[in-house]
Amino acid sequence: MIEILAVLSVSAAAGMRIALPLLIMGLMQGDLWQQVPLLNRIQPPVVITILTAWTILELFVSKQLWGQRLLQFVELLFSPLVGAVMAMAVAGIFHQTQQLIWILGVVGGLLALVLQLVKVGWFYRLQGLPTWAVLLEDILCVLLVLFAFKAPNSGGLIALMLLWLAIRSSQSWYQWYKGKVQS
Repeated sequence: MIEILAVLSVSAAAGMRIALPLLIMGLMQGDLWQQVPLLNRIQPPVVITILTAWTILELFVSKQLWGQRLLQFVELLFSPLVGAVMAMAVAGIFHQTQQLIWILGVVGGLLALVLQLVKVGWFYRLQGLPTWAVLLEDILCVLLVLFAFKAPNSGGLIALMLLWLAIRSSQSWYQWYKGKVQS
């Protein structure tokens, strides 16, 4: 059960950002990305360089409206992949069977996609996310990765609360859209 909560935690982090959670996860592990599928085939200095550059881009560009639009497209495409990869890596760290690793990878990718879709929905409804919300998202992303390894129960519960909020907010913008169409 602990490993499922840890998987949910890192998958929720991947639903917010792409490179930041991968960078933190790799730096927390002693064997730099040897457990992470796809990244274990690339030399660690190259992975660190790419993830650091993309993290800096995510952190600074996401505070501007044009940057949010640019990042949304990339994050929407890659968040399911990153969520699945991170989920599979965490499941592998907890020594799960290969079949369970794949199942958790699919669940992790879907959770990351759902959170990313809700974020895109709020972006279009609000015509841009406020800076305080983006900063909160960055902090929560880091905390979810840290919790996945240090306190998986807390990280998993936060991820489940985020999923609940995503479901509730999608209902909210459906009502908003329905009212807008009828007017």
